[in-house]
Amino acid sequence: MKKAAPKSLTPAGKRMWTELVTSYGITDTGGLLLVQTACEASDRYQAARAAIERDGQTITDKFGQLKPHPLLSAERDARAAMLAALKALHLDLEPVKPIGRPGRPLGVTNAHD
Repeated sequence: MKKAAPKSLTPAGKRMWTELVTSYGITDTGGLLLVQTACEASDRYQAARAAIERDGQTITDKFGQLKPHPLLSAERDARAAMLAALKALHLDLEPVKPIGRPGRPLGVTNAHD
């Protein structure tokens, strides 16, 4: 049974969820939690990135001094969280493909597990 993407995700996050869950046949609770973490982090990363693109990488404080945009660290941290979750999923294998087609057949898991 295919689990729906969490409602808290943006449309882009939901597309990422669907692509990962479908392409890699992720159905276990731990895997779904990692996918959710990756998608939520991706949403935060994209939101922070959009704000930085809009505002610039620096802002002027109340004293007229240039300061790094406060969302630069949020962008960095969200990107790191997304990449860590994706790495934890061990997606170094080909996506799941039907039997009889090239690639990893259905039900085959990573040999390192």
